[in-house]
Amino acid sequence: MKCAFYTLGCKVNQYESQAMSQDMERHGFTCVSADEEADVYVINSCTVTAESDRKTRQAVRRFRKNHPDSIIVLTGCMPQAEPESARGLPEADVIIGNSSNGKLFAYIMRFINTRRQVFEIEPHQLGEKFNGSIINDFSDRTRAIVKIEDGCDRFCSYCIIPYARGRVRSKPVDDIKDEVARLAEKGFREVVLVGINLSAYGKDSGSNLVEAVKAVSEVDGILRVRLGSLEPDHITEEIMNGLAGIEKFCPQFHISLQSGCDKTLKRMNRHYNSVEYEDLCLKLRRIFPDCTLTTDVMVGFPEESRSDFDISLDFVKKIAFEKVHVFPYSRRPGTPAARMEDQVDSREKQVRAEIMADEAEKIRKEFLLSQIGKELEIIPEGHHEGLIRGYTANYIPVKVTNDVETGEPVKVIITGVQGDFCIGEAAGSSNNKHET
Repeated sequence: MKCAFYTLGCKVNQYESQAMSQDMERHGFTCVSADEEADVYVINSCTVTAESDRKTRQAVRRFRKNHPDSIIVLTGCMPQAEPESARGLPEADVIIGNSSNGKLFAYIMRFINTRRQVFEIEPHQLGEKFNGSIINDFSDRTRAIVKIEDGCDRFCSYCIIPYARGRVRSKPVDDIKDEVARLAEKGFREVVLVGINLSAYGKDSGSNLVEAVKAVSEVDGILRVRLGSLEPDHITEEIMNGLAGIEKFCPQFHISLQSGCDKTLKRMNRHYNSVEYEDLCLKLRRIFPDCTLTTDVMVGFPEESRSDFDISLDFVKKIAFEKVHVFPYSRRPGTPAARMEDQVDSREKQVRAEIMADEAEKIRKEFLLSQIGKELEIIPEGHHEGLIRGYTANYIPVKVTNDVETGEPVKVIITGVQGDFCIGEAAGSSNNKHET
C-alpha cells in the first residue's frame, strides 16, 4: 500500500511527518509524494492561527474530493487543540492528535478492519516525558531537521500552542547524539535542532542547549549545527559563551520579537521588554561578530495604536535585523487576545504589514549588498533556477555561477546580489563581475 504525507506548519511538524513516514515504511507501506496516487493520505496540521485551521479543513476536504476511495487521516496540532472542531470533519476517516502520532499505523488498521471513523485524541499530561520516534533519514533535503524539544510553558496571550503541545519536555542528549549519528551515516553534513520552545530545552531535565549542540558537533561527518527559532528570555550570557566555544555551531539566531513596543509586548504576555531584547542583540553581535539576527514581527495586535506600531517599526530599524518575517495578527479563538477589545481593522493591519515589510526588505538588501567582494564558505545543496544554491554558516543564501560539488564546503567570492540571493563564483575562478 502507498501512503502520502501533506504537512502544514513548522519544522517540528516536518520532522514528525518524517518520523511517521518511516514508521509506516517499517510496517510495509511505500511512502510517496502527496501529489501522487496513494491508498492513505495523512494531513499533519498546524493550528497556530485561525487561518491555519482553515487551511487544514480545506486540505482534508480537497484530499477527500480528489481521492474518494483513499483513507484520509487528520493528525497534528489542530485536532489536538480543537478536538470538537476536528470531529466535525466527516471527510476524515482517522482523526488523532500529535500525542498519538506513534500509533498512526494501528489506527489506520483499525479503520481498515471496521470501516468506521476512528477518533482518538489523547490529552497531553503534566509531567509527561519526551516521546517520539528517532529518524534515520530526511527525505528530499540536504540538511536534516532534528526535533529535540516539545511543548511550551509561556502562554502568550495570542497563542494556542501550549494547549496543542503540552508543557516543555526535552529529548535526552544521548538520544540526540545517536539520532544524528544515523543521519551522518546517510551523508547529512548539517543538522538543524528544532523544538516548539527550543530555547527552553533542558528546563525539565537539568540540561541545556549548549549540551545538545556540543553532543551533535561531536558526531563524525557533521560539519554544521544550526538552531531553529528561539525565545529571547532563555538565552543567557552563559548559553551564548558556551555556544561560541563550539566550532561547528552556526552563528545564525532567529529570535522571536513579535513587537518592539513595550505596551504591546505586555499585552501579548511576552516575558521581556525592548531594552532587554536590544541588550541580547548587542551581546550576540559582540560574542558572534559574523552572526545574523532574524526575527518574527506581528502587526495589528489588539489595541495596537498607530504610534505603538511606529515604535515597533523604529525598533526593527534600530536593530537592523538581517531578515524579518512580518505578519498581521490573526485572531485565534480560545486565546485571551481574541477576547480583547479594540481589534485592529483588517485593512489597517495589512497596511502596517506592508510598511514593516518594506522597511525590513531595505535592511535586508543593504546587508546582502555588503557581502559583495567577500569570500564566504557555503555547503552547496542543489540547483535553483539553473545555478547551484547553498548557504553560509550564518545562513546567507548564495547562488554559484560555476559548477561545484554539492554536499561539501566550498569557498565562494560574492560578486553581486540577485533578489534574495547573493551571487558568487567558486574561489579561484576568473572574470569575477560585480552585479546588483
